[in-house]
Amino acid sequence: MPRPSPAKGLIGALLAACLLQAATASAETAVERGRYLAAAGGCVSCHTEDRDGAEPFAGGRALATPFGTFYAPNITPDAGTGIGGWSEAQFLAALRRGRSPAGSAYFPAFPYTAYAGMSEEDAAAIYAYLMSLTPVARASLPHELPWYLDTRLAARAWQWLFFRPAAFVPDDTRDADWNRGAYLVRHLGHCGECHTPRSALGALRAGEEMAGNPLGPEERKVPNITPHGEDGIGGWSISDIETFLDFGMLPDGDFAGAGMGQVINDNTSQLTAADRHAIAIYLKALPALATPR
Repeated sequence: MPRPSPAKGLIGALLAACLLQAATASAETAVERGRYLAAAGGCVSCHTEDRDGAEPFAGGRALATPFGTFYAPNITPDAGTGIGGWSEAQFLAALRRGRSPAGSAYFPAFPYTAYAGMSEEDAAAIYAYLMSLTPVARASLPHELPWYLDTRLAARAWQWLFFRPAAFVPDDTRDADWNRGAYLVRHLGHCGECHTPRSALGALRAGEEMAGNPLGPEERKVPNITPHGEDGIGGWSISDIETFLDFGMLPDGDFAGAGMGQVINDNTSQLTAADRHAIAIYLKALPALATPR
């Protein structure tokens, strides 16, 4: 029986090494891309407890709403208390369909209603990034809800009434900046979850996109960011919006505070200048709407 050629063996080993190196580089690229997308999606802001020394992504932040107080869960890759046991498919189902690995429905305090428009590739990259984090063992806190909402059946009923998952489809009549801005604002950045008013049952009032919310998260009034001349940001230039998203300065020289300040620190300031420009283009193109009273 002929002996294997040493040259062939060497070539095979080199090929295997090249394939391994390529796979490693691809995985590292996905993690880095996921790091950027997780910042764009505001993941750390919600999933980190609001206190000094809190472990990033380990959950515990309270979100007070008119429907009760929700606590963000641990999304580090801890197998027992986080998402370490989740497959990529299960993560994508949570992000884009609002379903847990067990198949139960999530409450819309988790903005899967916006994330549903995210591309599968972007969602998979965020998964890769989260799975690269150091696991933190911290059990998620139970929500504090009235008895008639304190069941996943209520969440499933809400989804049946109001949730129709659909991926983002670019508008061929608009340019690349507008479409990128629409994707970031509507889906990845989920700006409408705070800046769009809701019905009595918590559904976004689609015809009033970004017109402001009299009673937003943590029971704060959330401002109008349509280009309305009096109620919104109609007097802001594209450059004004970009500056605000970069380091929080308003056109009058004041700075953002409270929740928006954290969004800027953790989210919009981490974006590229091109993405902040795209967001500004999209916001300026919205219909100018008066703030709901």
